[in-house]
Amino acid sequence: MAITTKTSDGLATISLSGRFDFNLNRDFKNAYEHFLDTVENQVIEIDFGNVEYIDSSALGMLLVLRDKAKEVGKDVRLINCHGMIRQVLDIAHFERFFEIA
Repeated sequence: MAITTKTSDGLATISLSGRFDFNLNRDFKNAYEHFLDTVENQVIEIDFGNVEYIDSSALGMLLVLRDKAKEVGKDVRLINCHGMIRQVLDIAHFERFFEIA
């Protein structure tokens, strides 16, 4: 699993690839913590375009991010959610918590 980050015009993007599971917990947290402290970034996007697998621990990590972002007035969006990734998010009713594209 690889994580890359970038920022542009108030938008922070965390791009994931491979498997998004518990093994990524620390790296994922490290990737988003900087964006929570940055005033310029009002929206954090999680890009699933290259994710092959997602498990329940990853869903939990997304909810933790959402709660922390909400505390500091930021929004979280999930983008490029296709195939099995979208199915998992739909089954978990994540459209209640996130904007999903």
